[in-house]
Amino acid sequence: MYFEELKQNLIGLVKESQLKLGYSDTSCNLYYPAEALNHLLGTELPIPQLETALQEFGTYAAEELGMVTFSRKGELFCLTIPKEGAAYVHEHVENNGFLEAFIDCMRDGHCTIEEVLAVFHRFSNHVTVEKSNNEEFDYLIYFTDGVPDNYRYCLHEEFGHMIYHRFTPREFETFAF
Repeated sequence: MYFEELKQNLIGLVKESQLKLGYSDTSCNLYYPAEALNHLLGTELPIPQLETALQEFGTYAAEELGMVTFSRKGELFCLTIPKEGAAYVHEHVENNGFLEAFIDCMRDGHCTIEEVLAVFHRFSNHVTVEKSNNEEFDYLIYFTDGVPDNYRYCLHEEFGHMIYHRFTPREFETFAF
């Protein structure tokens, strides 16, 4: 099982949230469908075994994130990172500058694709941009060499606003649109 990949995904989402909303000394709830958790863990577990794996994960991640717990409603899991985990991310996970600049650009949603690309190019000369022909997103943008981050950014213009979703490379490949 890829416990480290799930842990890094949680850390990345908590950091993104802190950059958007500011740091708060509270726990953080993140929601995942069972399929997404199985994907991150590299498994195809039925719900009961997935619950067991998440209990084991809580122990695995405890040193950095505190004891991560979960609840479930049907196939939707809520993973709770305790306030100690939020504090760890705030105090120990460096801000490379890119994600903060990207979020600032996207903040009001009225940015253009040219402004978004300018942010990417400010941090690297190795940027891949693909125009999409599907309904889910208009552009796929990422750093070709994975520096300063390895996420896939899917952007979509909707009612005059630019929105985005970030995926790990494996998530993107699995859920390719």
